[in-house]
Amino acid sequence: MEIVSINVGLPKTIMYQGKELVTGIYKYPVSSSLRVSRTQLDGDGQADLTLHGGADKALCVYPKEHYAHWEQVLAQKLEAGTFGENLTVRGLLEDQVCIGDIYAIDDVIVQVSQPRQPCHKLAKRLDWADAVLQVQETGYTGYYLRVLTEGVISKNAEVKLIARDEAGVTVAYANQIKYHEKANIEAAQQIAAIQALSVSWKQSFLKRLAELGA
Repeated sequence: MEIVSINVGLPKTIMYQGKELVTGIYKYPVSSSLRVSRTQLDGDGQADLTLHGGADKALCVYPKEHYAHWEQVLAQKLEAGTFGENLTVRGLLEDQVCIGDIYAIDDVIVQVSQPRQPCHKLAKRLDWADAVLQVQETGYTGYYLRVLTEGVISKNAEVKLIARDEAGVTVAYANQIKYHEKANIEAAQQIAAIQALSVSWKQSFLKRLAELGA
């Protein structure tokens, strides 16, 4: 388990189909070590703080293994950070990582908080209208980390598992229930009960359960 690239970028204004759009999805690899606080990496920023960033989404992670698939689909080479992730990683796939798992990255301690839920800005970043749906369909979403212990992350850092969450709910499984098995009450209850789950995802599943009469 390792970090392939550390990526940061501040919000900027772009033109898309004749309209201005402010977005922080453009992240670029850096060679230096960076300090990470409870809410973000130094030099990084988000445009819409109601949906991105904050304690539950301090770091966005995306597996390097998925890049080959998207490069084939889009017929182009993609640089690390293309999916707006802060950490491009290897050996930490969605079906291996559980919500609530705790990892050490150098002296930084982090915890998996939720799957990454792509928004329309990814579609604009890739100039591909179907991007969000395709990410959800494949399950190649990546995920978010909250920072339990602040510190400095280096590009060559190893990622070590410290503790596996007792619920054992993988990011891949959470995605499956979120997007494909929407009437699965038992699974929704299981996911909503995870103590480490982000506030936004917990609220989303509780709302679904209420709508299902559970």
